[in-house]
Amino acid sequence: MPMDLPPDSSLASTVFQPLQPDDPGEVGSYRLYARLGAGGMGRVYVSYTPGGRPVALKTIRPEFAQDPEFRRRFAHEVANARRIHGLYTAQVIDSGAGAEVPWLATAYVPGPSLQQVVRDHGALPVRTVLLLMGGIAEALQAIHGVGVVHRDLKPANVLVSADGPRVIDFGIARAADAIALTGTGFRIGSPAFMAPEQALGRPATPATDVFALGALAAYAISGALPFGEGPETTVLYRVVNEQPNLDRVPGDLHGLLLRCLAKQPEDRPTPTEIIETARTHHTVGGQLRFADDWLPTGVSTDITRRCDLPRHLPPAVAPACVPTQAPPGSFGSPQPPTEAPTALLPTPPATVAAPAPPAQVKPRRRRHKGASWKTVLVVALLTALGGTIAGVLLAVQPGQIPNDTDDTSPDAAASTATYTPAYTETVLTAPDDSYDFDITTGTLTPTRSTPWAVGHNADGFLSPSDSDASITPSSQPTPAECSTAIDQQPATAVGFGDLPTGRAFCVRSRSTHDIAILRVITVSDNGPVTISMDYYRNDN
Repeated sequence: MPMDLPPDSSLASTVFQPLQPDDPGEVGSYRLYARLGAGGMGRVYVSYTPGGRPVALKTIRPEFAQDPEFRRRFAHEVANARRIHGLYTAQVIDSGAGAEVPWLATAYVPGPSLQQVVRDHGALPVRTVLLLMGGIAEALQAIHGVGVVHRDLKPANVLVSADGPRVIDFGIARAADAIALTGTGFRIGSPAFMAPEQALGRPATPATDVFALGALAAYAISGALPFGEGPETTVLYRVVNEQPNLDRVPGDLHGLLLRCLAKQPEDRPTPTEIIETARTHHTVGGQLRFADDWLPTGVSTDITRRCDLPRHLPPAVAPACVPTQAPPGSFGSPQPPTEAPTALLPTPPATVAAPAPPAQVKPRRRRHKGASWKTVLVVALLTALGGTIAGVLLAVQPGQIPNDTDDTSPDAAASTATYTPAYTETVLTAPDDSYDFDITTGTLTPTRSTPWAVGHNADGFLSPSDSDASITPSSQPTPAECSTAIDQQPATAVGFGDLPTGRAFCVRSRSTHDIAILRVITVSDNGPVTISMDYYRNDN
């Protein structure tokens, strides 16, 4: 049950603001209960999933929604965001990219932004900042692991909760760049946390996010921006040409932050190196653990009050919060003013190292008793068509495509098909067998919640019911090779024992003949399963 509001009504007016006449009462299938705040992209509301879990639902500003290029980019960025499943990220769980007013819903995080924390409570202790850096670096590992660059990592996009930070809005603000390009006069930019390559209009890479993390950490530990304040052009000039001002940063952190803020991307540390440096710092004690005392007491109080959802909401929906020691009756200040999103650059494609060629495994062949359903269907069609057409069709074996040559081999037939890649090398990790790999969207989905998805159990992978599969000799098969393998050597089972690391298997839809190619990265007994997946649409 949500806790009752205290006599001081400032709680409802500062954290959960009442809906205004211009606020919608419902978005998609979500009823809105209160407003959380507003930012450069739009407004954020409190809502709930059908099962009663709280979510933060963001609606997009009208001037963005009217721009076709923004809508296209927004849909692409939301699809990327739904592939990210880090413990220090706020999971994107639903979206309406095609709605009249685009929206997305993420898991509700009971905590203020890092910007609010520093504004309301001042600079943070060294240990707190090192723990923040470790958690955010782990979030970047999850984000970069699926080929996404955040591009807008700043204090307003890091939420501080009792059990660690949560990074939000990864890559989504890139869609706002379409508004600037169409000349509407909308100003995009948060220069204090932009890397030099962003300021110069060069491609962003994972190292771009590391620079932003360094600037964010310097701000959190000193309360001052490392490249100062002033007009945007002035700040960007300093970012590109001058060294950061770390006079208010403790000396033993200068080395780490200067590496993060290096002008050249190749000189910056990786997230893994940041985690290790934070862990071995003497104030941390060798372990990055978010215990009850990792935050100052005032910040813990600010977090606690965000667990007290407004009492008019349905019962049994309050978010689970880690208990914190906070003085009763202490509440923070209002939400921050509207913020403008940072200008973002196009996402580079994800790269996955090519696995070593696997050992040959004898594929399983399907035993046929009598005529298959495909044969019966072909015969029925031929009977109805009759004549010359029937004669031509009978000359073509199942799985072949008639052409002007005399070569009717399956390989020749497969080569005439045209496939368009919907996505390639998308890396997904299912924590257990309650998740399926959704082929159509390239995301994780609850088991049996979508028709075309690959599941797994303790023995191997489970193909969709309306599909055929085959284990291929090659670790990098083409869609045509997959189609031929499925026609000639279909697999009735795709066991883990037949799929060493790097081995691929194919799945083909019986209705559309679309092809999915899955490669095994890691398999754990009764634990996580990680795969790389390609999806090709059959244009024929």
